[in-house]
Amino acid sequence: MTLDCIIVDDEPLALELMESYVKRTPFLNLVGKYSSAVQAMGDIAGKNIDVMFLDIQMPELNGLEFSKTVDRHTKIIFTTAFGQYAIDGYKVNALDYLLKPVSYVDFLRAANKAAEWFEVYKTGEPSIQQPVLQSNRDYIFVKSDYKLVRVDLKDILYVEGLKDYVKIYIEGQPKPIISLMTMKAMEEMLPTEKFLRIHRSFIVNKEQIKVVDRGRIVFGKEYIPVGDNYKQAFQAFIDGGTVK
Repeated sequence: MTLDCIIVDDEPLALELMESYVKRTPFLNLVGKYSSAVQAMGDIAGKNIDVMFLDIQMPELNGLEFSKTVDRHTKIIFTTAFGQYAIDGYKVNALDYLLKPVSYVDFLRAANKAAEWFEVYKTGEPSIQQPVLQSNRDYIFVKSDYKLVRVDLKDILYVEGLKDYVKIYIEGQPKPIISLMTMKAMEEMLPTEKFLRIHRSFIVNKEQIKVVDRGRIVFGKEYIPVGDNYKQAFQAFIDGGTVK
């Protein structure tokens, strides 16, 4: 798969560096480079851009503002020298965030993430980042940080679905495992006798449900809501299970 991309950066050296990175990456095709968001906006209208490497701090129109005008098909990878913009970048659904000076290793990691995203969402073909559940096994393998990670089903507390990712919360681990996949794909791979979808954004491990408080499932300090469309199934589980 080849991804058409553009670079937008008002710093000539940064623009040149990113261009060299794109040209070193076989699956990226550079279709434009721009020294301002205004210039890019006028040129890409109507074009099918897959990936945009976008600087944040620019005159006239900054990258965060520009990203809100870009077609939803285009995945944004922000580049900036200022780390405080990271949270703002993810608020506008950026695929990734690169801190300058950008190394090729970090660039390639972000580019691979874009390729993985389009492999699933553009072609619809299965890929290695989808969870792998072998028959009669009590574990799955998920791709996270470009590695296959084994996850024992009994240790999963719950799964949270984001826009393009899932977060798998594991008992005893402070940070979740993050993997690029849909909630639908995750739900299909988890056995229904052990897991229950209780919200459009949450799947829970039935065996890990210990406390229910005012219709919310409690995991430590986290309260997981039960969506209206899932309350009947959840109540049936409660009535037939051990949680009262």
